[in-house]
Amino acid sequence: MKSQELRRKLSVVVIAKNEEERIEECLRSVSWADEIVVVDSGSTDATCAIASRYTERVQMLPWQGFGPQKQAAVDLASHDWILSIDCDERVTPELAKEICALLAVDKPMSAYTVPRRTYLGLKEIKYCGWYPDRTVRLFDRNKARFSESIVHEVVMVDGRQADCKHDLLHYSFSNINDMLPKMQRYSELAARQMFLQGRRCKLFDLTIRPLAAFFKTYLIKAGVLDGVEGLAISVTTAGLAFLKYARLRELQLHNKGSEL
Repeated sequence: MKSQELRRKLSVVVIAKNEEERIEECLRSVSWADEIVVVDSGSTDATCAIASRYTERVQMLPWQGFGPQKQAAVDLASHDWILSIDCDERVTPELAKEICALLAVDKPMSAYTVPRRTYLGLKEIKYCGWYPDRTVRLFDRNKARFSESIVHEVVMVDGRQADCKHDLLHYSFSNINDMLPKMQRYSELAARQMFLQGRRCKLFDLTIRPLAAFFKTYLIKAGVLDGVEGLAISVTTAGLAFLKYARLRELQLHNKGSEL
């Protein structure tokens, strides 16, 4: 095994827009990395000024969708090993130590998933299907890349992958009301992506899917055990299901698609 001093170099990539309230804590948590690359898509607040305190690699790029935007950040990195995190996430000291250890082994995997502990306000959400919510975040860019999806992007890996043990902290929403703008944005992006993929909205999608989403989150995934927050998440999940298909239907009608 290589020593920590000889570990492979790591680039952390972050995409941002108007994240002045959250980006500093995010970047502080990865200040130990060899490089930080921040790709901004047109912030009108202090996001870029704050990011510049932690890295000289702040790049402005027009918004392309989540997958293409994150891949653009990867392509700008100087090092092959990438850690991708969002502005509302924090790398714990334990996870940082684990990542450094993984980058020091003789034959690392092509990629590693990271579990996330997600918070709604001050409450950690332990159910609703929100934990461990593993996603690939640490990877060798020669063997992995982001999908072209404009929303719900994933890292596509060519090779073996393994799991990190320690959690990434995810402060997704400051309160219940904070969930609504994100739901609006994601429903619009999801509808556009489904439309481009040839998906079309049926009556079933507007009626049964939202109900199924609620019961799956609240009962099957035990959101009921998360209290009021679990109920709010379950209702919001159902609302997102309805909105994205309603928006898909609007796209169909606007583009002379088949009506319900």
